[in-house]
Amino acid sequence: MSACRRAAVCCVFLLGLIQTPPCVTAGKILIWPGEFSHWLYMKTIINELTARGHNVTVVTHSATPFLLADQSLGYNMEIIQVPYSKNDVMDNNERILQHWIYDLPNINIQAFLKLSKSLDTMMEQNKAFCRALFAREDLLEKWRKEKFDVVLTDPVIIGGELLAQKLNLPLIINVRPFYIMERLCGQLPAPPSYVPASVLGYTDHMDFLQRVKNVLFIVFNDLMSMFLVTVKWDPLFTEVMGKPTTLCDALSKADIWLIRTNWEFEYQRPLLPNFKFVGGLHCKPAKPLPKEMEDFVQSSGDDGIVVFSLGSIIKNLTKERANTIASALGQIPQKVLWRYTGEKPDTLAANTRLYDWIPQNDLLGHSKTKAFITHGGLNGIYEAIYHGVPMVGMPLFADQPDNINHMKAKGAAVKLDINTLRTEDLKQTVDDVINNPFYKENIMRLSRIHHDQPMKPLDQAVYWIEYVMRHKGAKHLRVEAHNLTWYQYHCLDVAAFLLCVIALVMFVFVKTCRWLFRKCCRKTSAKSKKE
Repeated sequence: MSACRRAAVCCVFLLGLIQTPPCVTAGKILIWPGEFSHWLYMKTIINELTARGHNVTVVTHSATPFLLADQSLGYNMEIIQVPYSKNDVMDNNERILQHWIYDLPNINIQAFLKLSKSLDTMMEQNKAFCRALFAREDLLEKWRKEKFDVVLTDPVIIGGELLAQKLNLPLIINVRPFYIMERLCGQLPAPPSYVPASVLGYTDHMDFLQRVKNVLFIVFNDLMSMFLVTVKWDPLFTEVMGKPTTLCDALSKADIWLIRTNWEFEYQRPLLPNFKFVGGLHCKPAKPLPKEMEDFVQSSGDDGIVVFSLGSIIKNLTKERANTIASALGQIPQKVLWRYTGEKPDTLAANTRLYDWIPQNDLLGHSKTKAFITHGGLNGIYEAIYHGVPMVGMPLFADQPDNINHMKAKGAAVKLDINTLRTEDLKQTVDDVINNPFYKENIMRLSRIHHDQPMKPLDQAVYWIEYVMRHKGAKHLRVEAHNLTWYQYHCLDVAAFLLCVIALVMFVFVKTCRWLFRKCCRKTSAKSKKE
């Protein structure tokens, strides 16, 4: 090799070293996860962190419905004993679903009170978990000695942000945006003129009346949220910290917010330097299906298949709803794979098979998949975006209606109401989504946007976690708004000062004019008397 060539190779090697992101030595990460689909999402991040050599400790409680089954996946698990059982959690969760899905749509005050009671029970369980943990001073001292680098939390279960503050550790929040805690605590700008509240179903194109409703709803929602947090959570935070502390104070200290969406899903809006989109980080190329399932899929011929799932929480439907759905699915030419663990519907047709579990990502990535019937969970929606599959949405509760509204606004889904659903409605909608190229073209456009990123979402999430570890936090990315009062943030003190200045100038001007006017009048009067 010539000297010139060796020099060129060295230059290329050095350039590669310069351009390669700095790595971080194996660190210690404390994780406070959510449950159900939130855990499935967080587990993807955990698996990648452990694969890169990081030491991960997951904090959970003895009544967790999901996490104990995953204890042997290469990370530590600290299990806090709580005064309630897994059955208590699951039974209360079933009550919440029953009230939210079936009772609440009837606009019944009794149903609302029942739902509020069940949600309050869930909150009390969360608080009991927090109290049990922070009563373990031996465990907290052990964690202090272990010198963790960062806390990663999902605030769907409150407490991780308090743990980070108690241990004086950098905090990373992994959240599906609702624009309440992000706006009130994270200082994320959200102009109500074009950023819709997540519940109303509006897009970023609102007419005058919609903007009025949007503003009023946001103000009401903020006041109610602040009231509930002040009453339910702030006393616990003050008790644990031994000084006046609020939930919002703890959340506001987050170094990075990992947002579980991206621009193919979101309406355009302003962001801050410490808010990072990592939507769809759990998505991956499809793997081969089990043989029995693959044979059924291949038997569909040119008509293809429809994938149907209402997520990991919904175990059953009313007999009437199940029969309505099964009857509609039996009238379409496609084969249907339905994840359903309830009683077999009487109207189930030969083209539909029920499964306790399905490899959803692999099915959505199959070449024969034509449509996805979904409850609107964010994980499933992103898998559909990743693989370019149009959707029929039947949202049930929580963020699901908003998720489907986003996909409907993007032209990639049709929304149905499961409580008023008729057989012909579902049949016609599935036919339309499959045969109208409008939906396929739009979902493929969103899929291309999702794939066109400089870094994969999972790599980006891990990068920012390691970034916080390398720099012992990321306070340099947090805006100064966190240190301003509400009236300083909105410049109300400046406005008041300027109004006072204007009032003073006007006062002096009026007084001067009156003085000059009187002086002129006196001179005129004296001159008149002389004459």
